[in-house]
Amino acid sequence: MFGRLGRLVVHNPWKVIAAWLIAAIALVMFAPKLSDLTNQDQSSFLPGKYESVQAQDLAEKAFPQSTEQTALLVFKRADGKNLTEADKTRVKEITGNLGAAGVEHVSKVEAGAAKDRIALGTAYIKGEQQDKFVNEALKKLRDKAKPMLDKTDLKLGFTGSVAINVDNEDAFKKAEAIVGIVTIVLIIVLLLAIYRSPIAALLPVIMVALVSMVASPVIAIVGKATGLQVDQSLNTILIVVLFGIGTDYILFLLFRYRERLRAGDDKKEAMIVSVERVGEAIASAAGAVVIAFGAMLLATFGSFKSMGPGLAIAVIVMAIAALTLVPAVVSLIGPKVFWPSKTWQHQPKGTAFHRIGGLVGRKPVAVALVAGVVMVAFAAGALNFKADYDQLGQLPGDTESAKSMKDMQLDFAAGTLNPTQIYLESTDGKPIDKGAAERFALSFKDVKGVGDLNEAGEDAKGSHVKVSGDGKSAEIAIVLKESPFANKALDTIDPLRDFAHAHRPEGTKAMVGGQTAAFTDIRKATNRDLSVIFPVAGLLIALVLGLLLRSVVAPWYLMLAVVLGFISTIGATVLVFQTLAGNSGVMFMLPVMIYMFVVAIGTDYNILMVARLREEAKEGHEPRQAAALAVEHAGPSIAAAGVILAGTFASLMMAGIDMMTQMGFAVSVGICISAFVMSMFLVPSVTALIGHAAWWPGHGDRATGPVGRGDEDRKPVFAGDR
Repeated sequence: MFGRLGRLVVHNPWKVIAAWLIAAIALVMFAPKLSDLTNQDQSSFLPGKYESVQAQDLAEKAFPQSTEQTALLVFKRADGKNLTEADKTRVKEITGNLGAAGVEHVSKVEAGAAKDRIALGTAYIKGEQQDKFVNEALKKLRDKAKPMLDKTDLKLGFTGSVAINVDNEDAFKKAEAIVGIVTIVLIIVLLLAIYRSPIAALLPVIMVALVSMVASPVIAIVGKATGLQVDQSLNTILIVVLFGIGTDYILFLLFRYRERLRAGDDKKEAMIVSVERVGEAIASAAGAVVIAFGAMLLATFGSFKSMGPGLAIAVIVMAIAALTLVPAVVSLIGPKVFWPSKTWQHQPKGTAFHRIGGLVGRKPVAVALVAGVVMVAFAAGALNFKADYDQLGQLPGDTESAKSMKDMQLDFAAGTLNPTQIYLESTDGKPIDKGAAERFALSFKDVKGVGDLNEAGEDAKGSHVKVSGDGKSAEIAIVLKESPFANKALDTIDPLRDFAHAHRPEGTKAMVGGQTAAFTDIRKATNRDLSVIFPVAGLLIALVLGLLLRSVVAPWYLMLAVVLGFISTIGATVLVFQTLAGNSGVMFMLPVMIYMFVVAIGTDYNILMVARLREEAKEGHEPRQAAALAVEHAGPSIAAAGVILAGTFASLMMAGIDMMTQMGFAVSVGICISAFVMSMFLVPSVTALIGHAAWWPGHGDRATGPVGRGDEDRKPVFAGDR
């Protein structure tokens, strides 16, 4: 099949290129933009079965103003001294003036509590968290406030959910620009070092740029049709995925194309054979990645469910391009793709990969043991894994929302940022007994982790209960002692729920809502999703490997190696960020990110190496000799792809966002483990030890010709033979 595809493409290159260009231009001009589908609100990705979602639904019906987005105004003196009575009076004037400033979508701005050094205010903005006009309203409030602070001794900073979103938005835009530039520069530099050719270095960048023009609109079209919203980090991750995986596939093809040219094929035949030989590996590798991403449809947490299909679509588009667009372009350029270097004309002798292959072939037991010990040593760190849900921790510390949050904690509990709401709903049709509800509210003061109760409003006269217009619902706002996104705060929610359910007034139903409750439910959803996605994806990827290799033995130890690589990556990340850096945990989405990129892409490298092992065996080589030759010939492309992909993800560490830093480190380390420990040493050495049984029952290693009738005239040699 891939031979026929290769001939079709190579003999009609201009038609293939024209089809891609027309598709790219049409999609850019007429398709929706991916940015229109992004959502910043993690809690909106939860399904309705969770209590925080049910509480939010009740709030929207009974207390529509309480569901407005809020920004917290944090006032302090510029000299750091205690606030004077005149300062506190000025705070009330400023908040009143901001409320009367006529900023669109801002319903009111009111002064809050004032203590020794800090005074608070709250701005209410009509809209949903993902609505872009909410962020714009906050920016206008910031602009309106600046002149009001002139000639005063006060400083004002905005924090809270909307301010965090604004800073997140700016930080992610900056990150996207940095990652895009660094990724492109890095790929060009590394490819120049590998090929010593500007054409070969620029080719993947140009090809992937064209593919991204097609992939993003296609994802947007599918998202629009299915109603999917995607996490705001998808745009940045998509850049890395397309350039990383795309460069991998192009490298696999170019390395084999160069090999065929060295064997004496003309430029068109060399590309046809390259597509035929590598096409199955690329298609299988892409299939494994698509399955890994597609398995995320089984998630209950919508952020995972939407991100998986989006990335799967991108990989499908990239794989199609690697087998059509890239061969068409290279078949036209021919050997000049490696210009001005002449090294493509000669098979190098005594390379590092020849020596590594010889070592694997001669001492597979020792190699397998050392590789296994290295991976297990890293994996041990995973025992200390703790997930971190702190949104503020993702932002650079110099953002206004982060600074204002720290200022607020000089006088107020960290939970003031996002109070937790307790809702009562009548179950017997009678109005809520306000006295019973007030006693219920006061009982929370003795619950562990609760710092304070908020008053119901300016006219509440000491009451902590807000009753709905129909009298059948009530809202109580409590302030937790811990930061609303910290694990300690999340740990208080379930006991808080148990207390609320047990002590609710008769004839009512109690529910706990708010951001902290939402992230508690996100934690539950995430744990559930990981326990489902991982085994299902593992079985499906093993099935792909079984179909590719026609074996029921090899897929199992290949998947065990990938699982060990996954755990090793988590362990290394925990060691760096928790043990050495002293963080309270690592980003809660990190296991999924590692799964998507390390497991899926690590399987790519395994597929390429094992496909080459089988190919060498079919040339008539015994298992150890086949392992040595597979490492010698597939090793350079896997190493080059691994270095480029690891470097690409490492660029995320320059984004200035802790979430991106952790992701960049984890995935780049995981790729290095997959490429240089697992695929280069562990998998070929274990395959050599298992021998012919690795291919049972399909006998995919059965020789199809005598030794030497391969891609070029060669004989099986080990490092000590030359």
